[in-house]
Amino acid sequence: MHFINFDSDGFLRNCWQKRPVVIRNPWAAWRNPLEPDELAGLACEHGVESRLVTHSPDAWELEHGPLPEDRFGSLGKKKPWTLLVQAVDHHVPAVAALIEPFRFIPNWRIDDVMVSYAVDRGGVGAHFDQYDVFLVQGLGRRRWRIGQACDAATPLLPHDDLRLLAEFEATDEWVLEPGDILYVPPRIAHDGVAVGNDCMTYSIGFRAPSRAELVGHWSEGVLAELEDDDRYADPNLAAQANPGQIDAPALARLQGMIAERLLDPAAFALWFGQFTSAPKNPEIDWRPEHPADAEDLQKFVAQGAVLARNPASRFVFIRQGACAVLLFVDGETIECEGETAAFAEQLCAKARLALDPAVAGCQATLDLLLELLNRGTAALEA
Repeated sequence: MHFINFDSDGFLRNCWQKRPVVIRNPWAAWRNPLEPDELAGLACEHGVESRLVTHSPDAWELEHGPLPEDRFGSLGKKKPWTLLVQAVDHHVPAVAALIEPFRFIPNWRIDDVMVSYAVDRGGVGAHFDQYDVFLVQGLGRRRWRIGQACDAATPLLPHDDLRLLAEFEATDEWVLEPGDILYVPPRIAHDGVAVGNDCMTYSIGFRAPSRAELVGHWSEGVLAELEDDDRYADPNLAAQANPGQIDAPALARLQGMIAERLLDPAAFALWFGQFTSAPKNPEIDWRPEHPADAEDLQKFVAQGAVLARNPASRFVFIRQGACAVLLFVDGETIECEGETAAFAEQLCAKARLALDPAVAGCQATLDLLLELLNRGTAALEA
């Protein structure tokens, strides 16, 4: 699926992280990529993150999956309910394809696609997120209300699991039909309620690491590489008038010890590539049952096969000069040079890449392909 009559440059200039906007069915031909029963089936599986939200006028309840198969039949019609399943794009290729039109935003910012199903009047309450989100209406209709800007001081309702706003002031309201999209910037209050049954919404969310998260994880990475004998030294020490003083030169040397390691641009780039490409569900083993064979791989490549990235894998790269890149796949670093570097860049740009038969003549690129296939981060389509 792809967009028509959508100005991505204008959107980034006028709306991205600035204001909510409704984009009325920009798809060339909208088709709901997942049936409600399929979503319910995913919610019953181990290893799939799911939640069931039910509510009455005075109470909200949350259940975490995996849900028993008979749970949906027991819900009844008294309380509106909503099912939410995280990272559905990792399991359903047709849902993963929804991300492709949004590639005008860098890959490292894309998180996953959460899918929700709601009965009439179902929703998850007025809330705000710390990230950008595109809410694609897949099936049925949903009424969205947009409210105030929020922050850490915004009052919340007392609830152990749900972060619901204690006060919500609606400023705009829209009803979305299948194919319509609502974009909501970070920290903007919003509330979506199903209008009628069989309401499905696809939430394409974007990662936004906090300063605390970056400092914490980066510092941990630096600490792991420091040697215990890398210590403060002052071989040119001179006597000072008051031994109780910590003088300016000492402070400068101490701070310099920290800054030298924390402010190393090359080390930070390497760490961040690994950090931001780390898999969302590292406990899942995607390796194929039968490892790829180098000889068969060469035959497939020579025939112009298509290489498809695993939707659960994250591919990003950082250029290292004119002819080399660092390719990061699921938190691992692969150094690529020359033709292989160019190939790695193409691979990061497209979820599916038609292989040029000439690739068969580059052993380094074949080695890279074989590694990706046997990690389960990519697969060949004949």
